Amino acid sequence: MRVINKCRCAGLLACLSLAGTTGCSSFMTHSGPDQGYYSGTRAGAAIVADSNSGWVMRPLAALDLPFSAVVDTLFLPWDYYRKDSDKANDSPRERVLRSEQQNHTNDSLAQAAPMPVSTPPQQ
Repeated sequence: MRVINKCRCAGLLACLSLAGTTGCSSFMTHSGPDQGYYSGTRAGAAIVADSNSGWVMRPLAALDLPFSAVVDTLFLPWDYYRKDSDKANDSPRERVLRSEQQNHTNDSLAQAAPMPVSTPPQQ
């Protein structure tokens, strides 16, 4: 009887671990700027189809793909709400570039003296 209870705990732990890691691509793509509909599913499919993806990532992305499709379906109202938003305002790259232009970072970097490179002492 103890063996069965231990197996149930292990099975429950395995199921909870699997459920906790599902839909990962969808959550990652929805945490940034708007990328359109079914962005997590498209990202997972791109990883599976890419021959340069590592041998670890391709099976994990393939396992995550159906769960990402379900999570993306749940996110459809949010994607519809954000579809007309300005993508440049959400992009971290665009915000950094805009900040650099406002603060004239390129001008101040051009005037800065180069940093000396320290070399180890010769023996």
